[in-house]
Amino acid sequence: MAKIIVFGVLDTAELAHYYLTHDSEHEVVAFTVNRQYIEHDNFHGLPVVAFEDVETLFPPSEYKFFAPMTGRNMNRNREAIYNHAKAKGYEFISYISSRATLFNNEIGENCFILEDNTIQPFTTIGNNVVLWSGNHIGHHGQIKDHVFFTSHVVLSGHCVVESYSFFGVNATIRDYTTIAQGTLVGMASAITKETEEWGVYVGNPAKKVPGKMSYEAY
Repeated sequence: MAKIIVFGVLDTAELAHYYLTHDSEHEVVAFTVNRQYIEHDNFHGLPVVAFEDVETLFPPSEYKFFAPMTGRNMNRNREAIYNHAKAKGYEFISYISSRATLFNNEIGENCFILEDNTIQPFTTIGNNVVLWSGNHIGHHGQIKDHVFFTSHVVLSGHCVVESYSFFGVNATIRDYTTIAQGTLVGMASAITKETEEWGVYVGNPAKKVPGKMSYEAY
């Protein structure tokens, strides 16, 4: 059992606290956010401390870290906290629901994998990846770092998902497809061919949205 510091005090952190408390061997002992965002000194009966000072109050030699943040800014906000906490010396846990189906898959650190995900054999998952509930992750695939799947996404077999990608609810990806870095796949969109880096794709079959998208909205 590890004692865990969770980053955040909003919905995702609250869910992480619930899942870790009820479906893991770990114990959440505190929450942390950047100092400017602290409004209360406790959350769910646990202390909330400034991220700038967290390593002095909860030293990395005794505590581990979990940053289960949303995909905002195409996962780069979550990546920044992940890198900052690593620089402070923290080791990360991953949460994998006991109600997810796995087959000895290789899974990295700071992953948040919720219930009813099926991850088929010979697929690997990198660091800092979120799989919300109910996704199908096909066989012989690779999901790289800093990726976010919402719910009910079908990623078919032999797909490669590059870093910073985001998948909306009910998106579908054809087998043997490479999803380029920073791809945003819209809700209910169907990807049938390789995407371009930092492209936004919507529709069935999905087409790239022309022009640049403000990723801070995601």
